Amino acid sequence: MSQTASHNIALLEVTDVSGQKTARVNDIPSDVSVGEVIDQLLADLALTRTDSSGRPLTYHARLEREGRHLHASERVGDSLVDGDRLVLQPNIDAGGGCT
Repeated sequence: MSQTASHNIALLEVTDVSGQKTARVNDIPSDVSVGEVIDQLLADLALTRTDSSGRPLTYHARLEREGRHLHASERVGDSLVDGDRLVLQPNIDAGGGCT
């Protein structure tokens, strides 16, 4: 058996990079990945999944408490605590080339 705590994150505040769209998320299971949480939050905040040219956007979560971007593979229970604030930021790739 793992010694990792299995409590859920009771409350998480999330905003897009502009600060115009916000959400409070309750009762997040500690064993899900940050990537799974981001996918759900994109839907909850109705954030676009493509850029103006139709290319897919990849979003990252910035953890305000630590001032760092979380990896999609990190587990919620290992990275977040109750009351944390995340900022969802799209990854902007310069260029993209011609097809």
